[in-house]
Amino acid sequence: MPLFSKSHKNPAEIVKILKENMAILEKQEKKTDKASEEVSKSLQAMKEILCGTTDKEPPTEVVAQLAQELYNSGLLVTLIANLQLIDFEGKKDVSQIFNNILRRQIGTRSPTVEYISAHPHILFMLLKGYESPNIALRCGIMLRECIRHEPLAKIILFSEQFRDFFKYVEMSTFDIASDAFATFKDLLTRHKLLVAEFLEQNYDTIFEDYEKLINSENYVTKRQSLKLLGELILDRHNFAIMTKYISKPENLKLMMNLLRDKSPNIQFEAFHVFKECLVADNALWALRTFVHPGCFLWEIKDKQSAFLQCLLPFSSQEMLDLPPTFLLLFLLPEQDGVSASQHHPKGTL
Repeated sequence: MPLFSKSHKNPAEIVKILKENMAILEKQEKKTDKASEEVSKSLQAMKEILCGTTDKEPPTEVVAQLAQELYNSGLLVTLIANLQLIDFEGKKDVSQIFNNILRRQIGTRSPTVEYISAHPHILFMLLKGYESPNIALRCGIMLRECIRHEPLAKIILFSEQFRDFFKYVEMSTFDIASDAFATFKDLLTRHKLLVAEFLEQNYDTIFEDYEKLINSENYVTKRQSLKLLGELILDRHNFAIMTKYISKPENLKLMMNLLRDKSPNIQFEAFHVFKECLVADNALWALRTFVHPGCFLWEIKDKQSAFLQCLLPFSSQEMLDLPPTFLLLFLLPEQDGVSASQHHPKGTL
């Protein structure tokens, strides 16, 4: 019994029709309305093959045939390259088709991951999609699906185009900037060992750009960047990165300045980074390069623990309500025998 009736086209026919009509849209000549309609129909048919229907699972051999046709014809590249020419519903269909076929496995192999690895410009087209408002969010959805696969995440991380994220997360359109940051965060947190290797090899370049995000005038960018920095420093795989970061006095000084930010939420995120830095082995030396010589940090290391112990009784909200002078007492010389612990809002420790 044939897999396809006369009214249902096989994968090769669907791919052929779709490619021909995409070419018409690309040329922007006559009959684009008809071509657009045919593109929509073909995408729907393709989606039905990949996803099946409510009462029927997609046949494995047909899915395999469609995937092979997409690879061999180069249609996958064409759809991404000309995504802006497809109507709204069609864009949604393309992202669903792309993500579905990307998840396809044959045993332990992921054929589409292998295909994209051999054609990395697909990833960079998706990344550049953030520059086009009408396709930015769809490209973000497909890009995050790619990042789930370590070989594809590695291509993006170690490419020159990775630095474009620092531009995209600062874009004026909130939805696009937020989506770009979600992809940026996913890329820096999903594959721990890969990210640790990447950050170690590119430390100076990445953190030079990252500091600009922390100093951003955009509140959302500033807060998200601080929060992500805290996550990266706390991750045990990034111990070498944390050590290098806090060994630079200017980084600790930056966190201390952010503790004085007018936003309590910025203060809170900066505090989390600062307190993690403070308990590290070489933080004491870094702090001594710019704090007052009379500060207790010039004395024994155990005093760092005293600082943290002073904060242990507090909830997160209570820490936000601490008077700034309480924190500053730890960084100023003791006067007339008065110490920070004596000014503890919950009593002398």
